[in-house]
Amino acid sequence: MTTVTNRQISLIFIIFFFIFQIDLSTTAHKCSSSSAEKKSESCPPFVSSLSFPFSTYPGCGHPWFQIHCSYPHSIISINNFSFSLLRYEPNSTSLFLSPQPPSVLNSKPHNQCSSSSLPNRSINLSGSPFRFSDSSCSRLSVIKPCSLTLPNCSLCSWECELFKQPVQLLQGCELKHHSEEQGCQEDFLGFLQSFLKWGIQVQWDENEDTYFSNCKLCHAKNGICGFNSSDPLKPFLCFPSQIHQKIHRNNSKRIVLFCTLFIFASVLLVIGIFIAVFRFRGAKSSPTEEDPTTLFLHKHRSPNLLPPVFSYEELESSTNGFDPKRKIGDGGFGSVYLGQLYDSRLVAVKKLHKLHSTAAATKAFCNEILILSSIDHPNLVKLHGYCSDPRGLLLVYDYVPNGTLADHLHGSKGLYKKGSLTWQVRVEVALQTAMAVEYLHFSVEPAIVHRDITSSNIFVEKDMKIKVGDFGLSRLLVYPESSLSSRYVWTGPQGTPGYLDPDYHRSFRLTEKSDVYSLGVVLLELISGMKAVDLTRDKREMTLVDLVVSKIQVGSLHQVVDPVLIIEGEAMGTVDAVAELAFRCVATEKDDRPDAKEVVVQLKQIRNRVCSSTTTTNGYRVSKGALDAIKA
Repeated sequence: MTTVTNRQISLIFIIFFFIFQIDLSTTAHKCSSSSAEKKSESCPPFVSSLSFPFSTYPGCGHPWFQIHCSYPHSIISINNFSFSLLRYEPNSTSLFLSPQPPSVLNSKPHNQCSSSSLPNRSINLSGSPFRFSDSSCSRLSVIKPCSLTLPNCSLCSWECELFKQPVQLLQGCELKHHSEEQGCQEDFLGFLQSFLKWGIQVQWDENEDTYFSNCKLCHAKNGICGFNSSDPLKPFLCFPSQIHQKIHRNNSKRIVLFCTLFIFASVLLVIGIFIAVFRFRGAKSSPTEEDPTTLFLHKHRSPNLLPPVFSYEELESSTNGFDPKRKIGDGGFGSVYLGQLYDSRLVAVKKLHKLHSTAAATKAFCNEILILSSIDHPNLVKLHGYCSDPRGLLLVYDYVPNGTLADHLHGSKGLYKKGSLTWQVRVEVALQTAMAVEYLHFSVEPAIVHRDITSSNIFVEKDMKIKVGDFGLSRLLVYPESSLSSRYVWTGPQGTPGYLDPDYHRSFRLTEKSDVYSLGVVLLELISGMKAVDLTRDKREMTLVDLVVSKIQVGSLHQVVDPVLIIEGEAMGTVDAVAELAFRCVATEKDDRPDAKEVVVQLKQIRNRVCSSTTTTNGYRVSKGALDAIKA
């Protein structure tokens, strides 16, 4: 088979080098002369020549401030949205923009939806240096429709969403306070159109953007600020102001050399194409206009209801190239890294492992996006966005800086037991976890079974509040007709050993009670400080449930209570109440377990007793009812 020699490869690199040099020189020349040329052109709202960060030529100025001059308003593009630039005050850090209504934003006939000129998705500035101003967010948050009659939601679902929550029109609006309401609007969608027409104020922070600091240094050297437009990351470049004078003198010689080398390069290119076609002629090629994962997500959820999409380069940069030093966790489906986005937000970036069966990783990836984009609860982690790229599948979450419950109980953060994990804190952790499970089971339609409630998936914030995460194994309880009366779904058992519901493992029938079993194991961990599974223990006591049950059967619950609680004098009478509740949760038969609502009610009662209690008990007893529930 014909191969490309090192000499040929070197020749190709030389040609590309000359191409880059000529392109660089052209860009430098354009940057140095574009300002003077634009003085004679109409580029509203600018009354004088453009200056950094604004530019009309690719590679000049700031990559996010590229302007297309037109009348009556110039155009700027942000995240595939085109905006008319209405106002800009010199030396300010804000713009007033009005989104243009290109035909691609709304494909519905005008006679079906009254808001045909509104975009059919949220206006998203994520990943850019821009953010919506508080004033624009406030104006949008106080309006409401006078009529409670919604549009035809089957045809115009986005309009229905705007009627319910108009602030969704500007994605990422975070209000610190709300101004007084301005009353209702009769023509609600017409008001939104007018709101966009008169302009949205967006702002940027020069101190948080390295392009501005680099440009100041460049100007100090009498340089011209720009960037490499051919690089996906668009790194900053400082062009020497006199470079184009030297380039013009050498351009003629370089062009002759370039033409000569171009002939040889063309021959090598034909050879390379022939080799590639020959090598992969048996491979099936199918046109993929869009990533299949994205197509799957859009099939199951409207794009405007999905979280933002990040580029692989942005997340790679935010984690310093997925630096092992930034790894903050490792799970069955992926590793988690600490990342800092362009807007300085700290996030947790989970990069899914490249499994032998990539279908398993993709399924967990899509499942977690669909689940987390449909829920909102203070004790559940928030999904900020995702990235589906051939180089990796990435999920972006809240960063919870204080480790996991497992870290505090068993791992590297075990020293916290003496300070932060008091009995009162443990009861509060148990209650918040139960409230998160209750929300998934009773406040979401269809209900969601997490399937992996473990101390490693309970994340602890600095104020010791918790967030439950890792929804890769979660399932929606959409019941088949054959199980409507029994309310279960058939599925292969998945979960973490020690927390896995034995009834589900035996019967393959998944219900909400499987999460209740896992929650019961977490309660036992909080009481005992022991791991759910410990291979160093006796075989009959390897799992925490078996160990605690055996101790209860001989009346020795006190032997498995965390010694830290006893030393600190916190082993109060409420310990046996939590133990009894845990024992009911880990009952072998599903029907013997309480549901999440009952668990929450009892934990609230126990919390009230802990807060008001001033006495400490010396013994621990569990009722006969609890024993009967777990002996099976």
